[in-house]
Amino acid sequence: MTGSFSKAGAGVSGTGFWGLTVGPRPAYALNGVWTWLARQLAQEDRERRYFLWLPVGALTGTLAYFGAAREPAIWAPAIGLALCGIFACRTHWRGARVTSAVFCLLAFVVAGYLAATLRTQSVGAPILAGMKVTKVTALIESVDERANGGGRLLLRVIDMDTVSQENRPLRLRVTLRILGGLQARQMIRATMRLMPPAEAAEPGGYDFAREAYFQSIGAVGNIAARVEVLPPMSLSLSDWFGTSVDRARNDLTRRIASTIGGDDGAVAAALVTGKRGLISEEANEALRGAGIYHVVSISGLHMVLAAGLFMWSLRALLSLFPAVALNWPVKKISAAFAMLGASAYCIFAGSEVATERSLIMILVMLGAVLFDRPALSMRNLAVAALIVMAREPDSVMGPSFQMSFAAVAAMVALFERGPEEETLEKDNAFISRMMRALGVMLLTTAVAGLATGAFASFHFHRINPYSMIGNALTLPLVEFIVMPAALIGVVLGPFGLDGWVWTIMGLGISGMMEVSRAVAALSGSTLHQTGFGLPALLLITFGILWICLWRSQIRYFGSLILVLGFTLASFDRPPDLIVDPRGRSLALRGFDGRLQVLHGKGNDFAVSQWLLGDADRRKPNDASLGSQVGCDVSGCVATWQDGRTVALVLEPQALGEDCARADVVITRLFVGARCKGPELVLDGAHFAAHGATAISLRADGTWVMRVSRPEGTQRVWYPVRQMRFARVPVSAGGDILDEETDPRSFSAE
Repeated sequence: MTGSFSKAGAGVSGTGFWGLTVGPRPAYALNGVWTWLARQLAQEDRERRYFLWLPVGALTGTLAYFGAAREPAIWAPAIGLALCGIFACRTHWRGARVTSAVFCLLAFVVAGYLAATLRTQSVGAPILAGMKVTKVTALIESVDERANGGGRLLLRVIDMDTVSQENRPLRLRVTLRILGGLQARQMIRATMRLMPPAEAAEPGGYDFAREAYFQSIGAVGNIAARVEVLPPMSLSLSDWFGTSVDRARNDLTRRIASTIGGDDGAVAAALVTGKRGLISEEANEALRGAGIYHVVSISGLHMVLAAGLFMWSLRALLSLFPAVALNWPVKKISAAFAMLGASAYCIFAGSEVATERSLIMILVMLGAVLFDRPALSMRNLAVAALIVMAREPDSVMGPSFQMSFAAVAAMVALFERGPEEETLEKDNAFISRMMRALGVMLLTTAVAGLATGAFASFHFHRINPYSMIGNALTLPLVEFIVMPAALIGVVLGPFGLDGWVWTIMGLGISGMMEVSRAVAALSGSTLHQTGFGLPALLLITFGILWICLWRSQIRYFGSLILVLGFTLASFDRPPDLIVDPRGRSLALRGFDGRLQVLHGKGNDFAVSQWLLGDADRRKPNDASLGSQVGCDVSGCVATWQDGRTVALVLEPQALGEDCARADVVITRLFVGARCKGPELVLDGAHFAAHGATAISLRADGTWVMRVSRPEGTQRVWYPVRQMRFARVPVSAGGDILDEETDPRSFSAE
């Protein structure tokens, strides 16, 4: 059989995109399956739904780039894109629509790969190779204040002692215990303790090193001595503007926080300016527990509300003048004004990735209004996704991109084919509309929560089942009190007349926080989920896309894909031993089935990530984490759940003893073949090459090892580490290589 059609069942009703005749069926077709499929594909063709899969192709190419083991040659994807484009055009001209569509999709796949390659090369900057204590002269680009009087500075390096110019990072991110009035645009000089940005604490975990690279941050650390403020230097217009915006944001943050006071003031300030450093951890946990932390992260909700307020305000004002309302396109004028207002708000809020992505979505949708197109449609969302991926392809690796686009796609798909609005009786129209609005809000919240739940579980290992309640009770306060007050306060601020507005805003924030604390206090408000692998997440993502992007009945097959994805996720279980990327601390599963931490001090972030991935509610400072561990200054020893002894060696003098008695030895030292007794030795060479390591035990006593950087991985955001010889004799003989210690204790080889 070569695909010929039987003549039975003639009665052709049309040909779809795929060239499938709807009437005739293949001889092997059963129960009209072929006919049904052809009709569904014809419907997708009529509604031009195939375009929506082009961003999926670009997303696939972008993910393929970040999954590559090494940096590609830029000519390879460039040639691939050109060839795919040529073949797509030639086959289209010859009428081969299916072949043309395949090549077009492949072109977008390669385009996504090329965009990520170009982005990586355009932001490339040196990364510090190892720990360094040195004096730095730098320009303060931004300041994030903390409630305890300290803060975090983003610096652009002007000069760095003991580091050559070609190896000097472009930007640093450092913390300071006492800010002492430092602000953006100042030139400072101080002694700093710097390190390369931290890699993922576990395989597949959050990789700050990659994120920092795309922000041109080549080192992080803290200021260890008095800060000297230098005379100002001449700045470019862009530097002056950027630092001026940061100063204005901090001034307004302090103004709002001091007027309202307490956590309410800190939350209100964060909602307006995006500066979240003043919010206490208790308030953060309340917002997370209620599922409304997105309120203080300026992204989709804020941009939609801000743009909506700008558009509604101008449209309402112009409607007061009949001559204008009847003779001018008031709706389009208001949409253009909203585009300008939303852009200004994005700049003032710091132009972070999430804010810029939301702005792009808003601009595309408001632009559709200018051209008399539906503002909220899946095609507009697809265009916005393409623009975001072309501009910042690295953002697809973060939860913000994934969760926001998943939520919006789900909501658009929900209402794309909604029934016509029913005619309401005059005497109960208001009540019916209010009930309908409440139902729509609850429904959209539930759908958005379902669409983003898998991503929240994958990245944060937590789900908030009461988020629908939290959002339903707090969003009216945000929409009708908080955001309008914020807009009025920003407008009146330069006139010094904004104090009363922040007081009103504080009342709305106070109500929101009371609701958040009440919802977060409910039993089961936060459910911790064990981590699952990337294959399961990709399958779940494909299932969500399948359901959202198709309009015909074939969309329901996406539920099967989701079932497969969640089934695969259920088979994943947390590892039994996890080591941080520098071999300085680890967690292993003890006899009680819970994790025990060896030398977790100083690496609380990694420990917190391990506990979350294990669905363990304990904090990094919990005493029970070390109840089965013996530690001293040289290292730690613990017993694995299968009875094996695991030793973490921190100092060279402990190596001989631990190699003789332990079954597994983990060390940051470069020991080579000196440690021969244990079944498994992971030393500094292993961690320098592979980063964080996770081991899962099998029932037969063997294990499976996963690493952050598999063999042969060489990416530009992972620097080559410095190594030094430690002049410390070891029982096994010879000197040991130590990756990172006080340089004064070692002499270079």
